[in-house]
Amino acid sequence: MVRDIESPAKTSEDRAVARTARAGINARKAVKPLRSIAIFGAVGALVAAVALPAYASSKPAETATTVQQMAAVDAQSLVVASDATSASLSRGTFTATTPDEIEKKKAEEAAAARAAAKAATAAAATSAGSRSFDIGNYALVSPGSGEVRYPLPQGSYSVSRTVGGAHQGADMLAPAGTPIYAAAAGVVRASAESIGGYGVAVMLDSVIGGQRVQTTYGHMIYGSRQVQAGETVAAGQLIGFVGSTGRSTANHLHFEVWVNGGLMEPIAWLGANAG
Repeated sequence: MVRDIESPAKTSEDRAVARTARAGINARKAVKPLRSIAIFGAVGALVAAVALPAYASSKPAETATTVQQMAAVDAQSLVVASDATSASLSRGTFTATTPDEIEKKKAEEAAAARAAAKAATAAAATSAGSRSFDIGNYALVSPGSGEVRYPLPQGSYSVSRTVGGAHQGADMLAPAGTPIYAAAAGVVRASAESIGGYGVAVMLDSVIGGQRVQTTYGHMIYGSRQVQAGETVAAGQLIGFVGSTGRSTANHLHFEVWVNGGLMEPIAWLGANAG
């Protein structure tokens, strides 16, 4: 049997080739992980290159938008403040800047309104009195004859209200305790501490110039009546004192005049008959 015995030279060559082959295989095995790492690195760099600029560009835009919004809000508040300071302070029909000026204006307007109302009431009362007086004339006697007297001292009162609507007399404002006199001679028809809304009141029946005249004196002070029902009184006789009883909110004399059953405007009637 013949054996093929390798020569030493061939064996060394074969070993070198084997070693080279193994080195190549090992090199290829080492390259694969490096290649994967390189590929992942390249992909990551690409993603970063795309994402980071977009993110960076979005942040300033948001910041810019916020600044613009703040500027718009500030600008709006400035416009409102400008409008508020340029407009005048209005209080009804007048303008003022301090509480004292406002109160002063209110007082002036109230005084003017009272004066206008007083003038209108007086005009309406005169018209109403002339319509209700059936003989068409206030004068019953000669003025200054003494048959008709003013129920309050001249200069002691002011007229705040007279005939109109449901109000059937003249309200003659005067201090509490001012003396009240009978406007004409006659007989006391009623005298009491409470007569309906008149409060403490006295009512007289008289005949003046041939006409039947009834006069009423209301809102006297409690206990101040000087006459009783059925008594006869003279023109100008003291019958009581000014107060604020019954349906009253201030010291005054409520004075009524009726002639032959017709309501008269008392102030015009006094002027025509008492002088």
